[in-house]
Amino acid sequence: MEQFPKRPFKTHGGAPVPHHKNTWQAQSAVMPPPARVVLPMQQHIGAPCVPTVKKGDHVYVGQVVGDSEAFVSAPIHASVSGTVAEVTQVMLTGDRPVDAVVIDSDGLMEPDPAIQPPAPITDKKSLAAAARASGLVGLGGAGFPAHVKLNVPEGKNIDTLIINVAECEPYVTSDHREALENGKNVLDGIYKVKEILDVHRVLIAVEDNKPDVIQKLTEIADNPQMDPKDEVRVLALKSRYPQGAEKVLVQACTGRMVPAGALPADVGCLVMNIASVSFLASYMRTGMPLTQKRVTIDGSAVKNPQNVIVPIGTPIDDVMAFCGGYRSEPKKMLMGGPMMGIAITGGQLPILKQNNAILAFDEKEARMYDTTDCIRCGRCVAACPMNLMPTKLEKAAQKKDVEALLELDVMTCMECGCCAFSCPAGRRLVQSIRMGKAYVKKASQKK
Repeated sequence: MEQFPKRPFKTHGGAPVPHHKNTWQAQSAVMPPPARVVLPMQQHIGAPCVPTVKKGDHVYVGQVVGDSEAFVSAPIHASVSGTVAEVTQVMLTGDRPVDAVVIDSDGLMEPDPAIQPPAPITDKKSLAAAARASGLVGLGGAGFPAHVKLNVPEGKNIDTLIINVAECEPYVTSDHREALENGKNVLDGIYKVKEILDVHRVLIAVEDNKPDVIQKLTEIADNPQMDPKDEVRVLALKSRYPQGAEKVLVQACTGRMVPAGALPADVGCLVMNIASVSFLASYMRTGMPLTQKRVTIDGSAVKNPQNVIVPIGTPIDDVMAFCGGYRSEPKKMLMGGPMMGIAITGGQLPILKQNNAILAFDEKEARMYDTTDCIRCGRCVAACPMNLMPTKLEKAAQKKDVEALLELDVMTCMECGCCAFSCPAGRRLVQSIRMGKAYVKKASQKK
């Protein structure tokens, strides 16, 4: 087995984004059940679920209300008890119409009587089955179904488990609070996964701007009762965005490069978000599936920024009201952080499984500056963690040159925004690259 690294390996690019971690010290608040929740059937990467309930049905907390036979998918569970008001369609970001189950809460939060802890998890198959039944998807923002990741293909040898606590996006502190509030639960989840997957090196990767998290998790991991074989270590990473991106994280922790089009499993690594592994421990203990989410509510327009634990499907407007409403009119709202978050038009959308933050900014902070001509300074190239050439990708996208886009590896871009952040001309590089990807996908569908 490889040694535990004493310091992180060098990675390429990145950007010194401001932290704005305004909510890291405050204990998470628990929001009461809202009057109504809206549960879209697409809260994950992969195939959408099909509603399994109908209007008028009574449902309990944790009851399955949507599922799919597709492998890359994850069931949806009721987050409140009450009555199904309707099964309708809602429009998610990106103009995606999806089916949704709308539940009027009875305020009782009665759990499904059928809920019980899963059968003893003794092998990879039962671990993946439990993860699927729980409805777990990547809680760090990606939304990739956890059972797919845990279902390691035959022939893939996983020797390193990496727990992602980097949380490098500005403002977002939901993982920070998970580490401080549920540290033992995190280690319980880690130990179950490492035992089943027979992994003997676990690296808990934390950016060095979180000394309290490093201290808390180190104390737990160094406890001989928790980690008798000393196979779990905390690794402090350089505080530089985007350290939490999966491929960057693998390289920083192990020195291994994940090739284009490959996954961390192809280089012997499994990466899990801290909230995901913590939830998995809770599910194995209680059997209660994924029905609630810790979300950072922050931004210059928010009256009382804080981390809030809310039932999934709660309308954003209700969450903002719980946080005291707005101190000024929000001119821009984001699902997620300011680097990779998605702009939303208002608070009607519900909180989804993969949401880790809702940010609202006033007119001053939401202001968009005019772009100027590229001065060929090369800062975007130096900042790109994937070693791409953003300016060339921008030109190819503007020309709709699919061949050039493919030659420049447009699909390797993870849209982290380092290029646009570093650009002195204010070029909208990420938007151009995103359009370029759409042209490539459209061209492939025609073949």
